[in-house]
Order: sequence, then structure tokens, then C-alpha cells
Amino acid sequence: MNGVETGLLGILTTLILIVSGTALLLYLIPLRLWIAAWASGAYVGLLTLIGMRLRRVPPGTVVTARISAVKAGLTISLNDLEAHYLAGGNVGNVVLALISADKANIAMPFKRAAAIDLAGRDVLGAVKMSVLPKVIETPRIAAVAKDGIQLHAICRVTVRTNLDRLVGGSGEETVLARVGEGIVSTIGSAVTHKDVLENPDHISKHVLSKGLDAGTAFEILSIDIADIDVGENIGAKLQIDQANADKQIAQARAEQRRAMAVALEQEMRAKVVEAEAEVPKAMAEAFRQGNLGIMDYYRMKNVQADTSMRDAIAGTGEEPPAGPKKEDRR
Repeated sequence: MNGVETGLLGILTTLILIVSGTALLLYLIPLRLWIAAWASGAYVGLLTLIGMRLRRVPPGTVVTARISAVKAGLTISLNDLEAHYLAGGNVGNVVLALISADKANIAMPFKRAAAIDLAGRDVLGAVKMSVLPKVIETPRIAAVAKDGIQLHAICRVTVRTNLDRLVGGSGEETVLARVGEGIVSTIGSAVTHKDVLENPDHISKHVLSKGLDAGTAFEILSIDIADIDVGENIGAKLQIDQANADKQIAQARAEQRRAMAVALEQEMRAKVVEAEAEVPKAMAEAFRQGNLGIMDYYRMKNVQADTSMRDAIAGTGEEPPAGPKKEDRR
């Protein structure tokens, strides 16, 4: 029994090794892919396929892309495709972009397509946009003419990809910003808003003549005014705000002058009161020194009484009440 069991165990082990070796061989050598590449004229050696497996490059992705390129009449080396995959690129997308560019008679070498793909841009979409231009609509842009009337404009910008500047060129946001700046500048230089409404094509012509696509990844084909509306009278609002500001400034200055006048008046009154307070002292000093007599004092009092009476008559317009006669003490 031991001999029989040992023989069966050896046979089973041999079968397991054969099956494992066959599975490993089929994994390392994709026969179906090798046959497809050989039948399509894009032959790939068995050792090359094994090397791809060892380098962790999926043979299906690279070989299928090369088959597509060969069938389209393009000559792309297997090493270039494998290197692009190892660099983190999308091999299938690059090959499809090269095929599309070749069918559209657009000169695009493999290195440029690979650089565009590695830069993070959609190289296939760029080729499609180069063949079929894209229309970009700007948001509603507000600008004010010289007469103070605000206008709202919406433009449609037709662009196509500039493959030569796709690497390092700015995107759609830059194009929209430049177009908006050109619209604001054109409307702002118009004498009246009526001129803009009568000839809106002047905006597109003026903006298009500035070469706004310089340094971008696009080429501007046309700029069309989709809609233009009249907004608010910004000039009148600014004048009203300026008038209100001037009024407040004038009121503040007038209030400052009034406050200064009131302060000066109060100061003068204080000086008068202070001076009047010195009169009794001066009179007492004059009495002590003999410079003022009693009759002089009474005469001064009579003059003050006459002055008070005249002030009362002038203030009320009535005759003063009869009073005791003033004595002549001379």
C-alpha cells in the first residue's frame, strides 16, 4: 500500500506541476494576442510578450493599440508605446488621436501626442476640436458707455485647438476673460450706447482684431454677439451720489462754521459779563479815591433810566407808564 500511495502521490504532484506550468506559460505568453498580432501584420515576438509581463505592462493594451496603428497605416514602435504606458500615459487614447489626426491631414508626430497626453490634456478631444471647432458662450458681461448707460452683452466665441500650443498654452478661462475685457473696453470707448446698439458687429470686429488667442491653446475663429440689452443709467446714479456727497460735505462745513460762531459769541458774552462785573469795583474804587461824587452817580443812574425807557418804547411801540418825576438835585 505504501508503494501504491507513493506512486499515486507522485503522479498527482506531476499533474499539478504540469497544470501550473501550463497556466504560467499561457499567462506569460498570450497565444491569442500573439496570433492576432501576427495575422494583422503587427508581429510581436513571444519573448517580447513575456518581457512585457515581467515589466508589468499589460500586453493586451499595448499590442491592441499597435494593431490599430498598423491597420491605419501608421508606424509606431512597440517600445514607444510601452515607454508611454510606463510613464503613466493613455496608450489607446494617444493612438486613436494619431489615427484621427492622420485621417484629417493634421501633422502630429507621436512625441507631441504623447507630450500632450502626459501633460494631462485630452489629446483625442483636442484633435476632434481641431477638426470640429467648439463654440464657447461667455457669461453676461456688463459695460458702461461714455454717456453713462450700462449695456449687458453675451458673446459666442468659436475656437479650435491649436495643437502646436496645446502644451503650455492657457485654457478656455483665459479666452473668456480676454474676450470679456475686450467687450468692456469696446463699449466703454463708445460715445453713446446707441452707437453700440446700432452696430453690435463693431464689438466683435474690434475684439477679434486684438489677437486674444496669443499664448492660449486655441485659435479664435469668430466672435459673435448673441444678445445685448440696455441696463441701468449708471452715469445718473453716480452724479446723484456725488451730489449727495457734496451736500453732506457742505452741511458739515456749515455746521462747523455755526458751531465756531456760537462758541465765539459765548466767549464774547463771557467777556462782557466779566467786564460788567468789574464796573461796581471800579465805581467803589472811584468813590474811595474821590474821583466820583454822589451827584455824578445819580446823573449816571438817570441816564441809565432814560436809556431803559427809550429801549422799552422802541421795543413795544407803546407809551411808557407814567412814573414819578426825576428830581433835579443840582
